[in-house]
Amino acid sequence: MGLRLVEPTARRDSFWLAHMRRLNILPEGYIYPKEERPVRDLLRRRLLFVKHRTAHILSLQSMVSRNIGTNMSCYAIKILEQEAAETLFESPYLVLAAKSNIAVIHFLKERIKLIEKAVKSHITLREEFKYLLTVPGIGDILALTIMLEVGDINHFPKVGDYSSYCRCVKSERFSNGKKKDENNRKNGNRYLSWAYVEAANFAIRYCPHAQAFYQRKMAKSNGIVAIKALGSKLARASYYIMRDQVAYDTSKLFS
Repeated sequence: MGLRLVEPTARRDSFWLAHMRRLNILPEGYIYPKEERPVRDLLRRRLLFVKHRTAHILSLQSMVSRNIGTNMSCYAIKILEQEAAETLFESPYLVLAAKSNIAVIHFLKERIKLIEKAVKSHITLREEFKYLLTVPGIGDILALTIMLEVGDINHFPKVGDYSSYCRCVKSERFSNGKKKDENNRKNGNRYLSWAYVEAANFAIRYCPHAQAFYQRKMAKSNGIVAIKALGSKLARASYYIMRDQVAYDTSKLFS
């Protein structure tokens, strides 16, 4: 049986890359500035701490509901001191569990504030990102998070490219009304996805138009889909705000 010589993979890849380069269709990657990477990574660590704090808050909230039969708001859980656990529960084991949750919540709160203070003292919003502060639900930390994750908004030629990078659009492909395939759901930037979901949660508290949009979507589906839909709208609005350096206009977003 004779041996078949196969062209080396590297040679084929080089030919294909040279061909795309000649046609000027070779996609180029974006190298994030080295000096800003540590600050970006620090804000990502803040996100991790926020998630852990939320998990402990929900855990304690669930324990109170199961054992006492009353509901405590997240804000009430946040301001609890460890001594309050002794008045909430009779069992010493539940008291110890509650004290542990409360201690971790307070510790993470201090770490989060420390990170926010360090980031704000080191970096400020660039001119094209300052207008993000006019968007309902986006404050200083979320605006800094978006700025450090985006880098340069000009890397996204269209608003759809930016929405896709923020994981705000579906990755499904349809043909004749039938689902044929689905791309990788993890494509894009998960930190930007989280940032716009957070912005949407804040927006429905303080913006009547955002709340009305959320209520309409929730009536047709559920709360999670409604929050993602609002986050998608905020992401699209943010793209034009950053690209054109204009302030947020409610009438254009919720016409």
